Amino acid sequence: MEEEIRKCAELLRDGKVIIYPTDTVWGIGCDATNEEAVRRIYTIKQRQESKSMLVLMEKFERVPLYVERIPLVAWDLVPFTERPTTYIYPGARNFAKNMIPADGTIAIRIVKNSFCQKLISALGKPIVSTSANISGTTAPATFGDISADIRNAVDYIVPESFSDSTDFKPSRIIKFMDDYNFCIVRE
Repeated sequence: MEEEIRKCAELLRDGKVIIYPTDTVWGIGCDATNEEAVRRIYTIKQRQESKSMLVLMEKFERVPLYVERIPLVAWDLVPFTERPTTYIYPGARNFAKNMIPADGTIAIRIVKNSFCQKLISALGKPIVSTSANISGTTAPATFGDISADIRNAVDYIVPESFSDSTDFKPSRIIKFMDDYNFCIVRE
């Protein structure tokens, strides 16, 4: 696994786009701080840039580097979340400009997949995570569900053997409204 991690981290540092396993569905990803790489993902997915994408981080302690101020309730909620859950934070910073929507929020999930955790740690930055499909089509639950169009458009595909997901569905999404309140966007 270590050789695969090194290879993928180097590709991401070079601005490449990869398909990789997450703790939910297979994703398309890149360095979330690289504007050109993020733009390529929008092109590959045929997705409007006004539709935001989420990022993965390996641990909650890194979130303050990318969010201006963590809502108080997040400190009690996020570290104890077991189910794959993406949290939408206000005040995004240090991301590629095209990763931050007009409202200034950013969607972050602390990933449980061991390959992803090690990859993000090796890269030292968050990675984009969006389902490996054309926008508007069904997210690929398994590696075999990824279309040839998507596979042919990326720079590298992580071998299927690195997947350890058992969920096979997109994450729950929760949006922080203020220090004490949040709402469930997708169950």
